[in-house]
Amino acid sequence: SFWRRLDSSSSRSARGRTRAATMADETFESVDAGASETIPMEAGQIRKGGHICIKGRPCKVVSVSTSKTGKHGHAKCNFVATDIFTGKKLEDIVPSTHGTTVPNVFRNEYSLLDISDEDYLSLMDEAGETREDLKMPTRPDELVKAITEGFEAGDALVLVVVKAMGEEHVMAAKKDTSA
Repeated sequence: SFWRRLDSSSSRSARGRTRAATMADETFESVDAGASETIPMEAGQIRKGGHICIKGRPCKVVSVSTSKTGKHGHAKCNFVATDIFTGKKLEDIVPSTHGTTVPNVFRNEYSLLDISDEDYLSLMDEAGETREDLKMPTRPDELVKAITEGFEAGDALVLVVVKAMGEEHVMAAKKDTSA
């Protein structure tokens, strides 16, 4: 009797329609093409030259040393890495079977069009899209010098922009030889 009343008070088709209506009203916004900023990976799979997140920063692994299993049964990986944006040296020790995070690192090349008075770079990608949201790098000094001198000399420069974990920085500059 209770179940019959419950079943007769809400019909299946009405429930299905309301659920469909609420799902259609929702809007989903995405920034990149659904690309995650980090991916999980077992610590033992990360090698020298690869990437790892240490203290929430994207880093490039300089060296990995693995210790033998101790009395608690886990081999440990000792990572020495440098932050890909600041150059700071960071270390982390993780059991080799435990998971850690690896940053998704994207690398793009842009042609330098102009440098504004506020040190913003005007860049163009291969598709012809322009962007003016990146500031002139402040380090290393050689990179800053190469960009300013090359731009003042009228050279066609290609800048390498690295993006990881929501940060973007100009990492290298070279003369455009294709022009």
